[in-house]
Amino acid sequence: QVQLVESGGGLVQAGGSLRLTCATSQYTFNTNSMGWYRQAPGKQRELVAMISTAGSTNYADSVTGRFAISRDNVKNTVYLQMNSLEPEDTGVYYCAGAYSLTRLPRYWGQGTQVTVSS
Repeated sequence: QVQLVESGGGLVQAGGSLRLTCATSQYTFNTNSMGWYRQAPGKQRELVAMISTAGSTNYADSVTGRFAISRDNVKNTVYLQMNSLEPEDTGVYYCAGAYSLTRLPRYWGQGTQVTVSS
């Protein structure tokens, strides 16, 4: 059973920063593009950022320039550094694993809440 274990959510004021972390098994990490989706109340789940096994990235337009995704191939961990946070970034953030950078995820974490106050 594939497990994606997230941490790092919380409450922050607008303009602040948070870093999300997602850890998984070595096999899952080495065979999947990894990244993050989010879901705001009343809205559909949407892409935030993904990173391929080779390090290529894909970002949502709304977070480009503010968020940075990275992966540590030793720790089997993917990170999402979120800067200049806005109230519109509020939602549940889900770690995701996908067959490739542009495919929909096949694995999901349990989600971590990010709340940005104005």
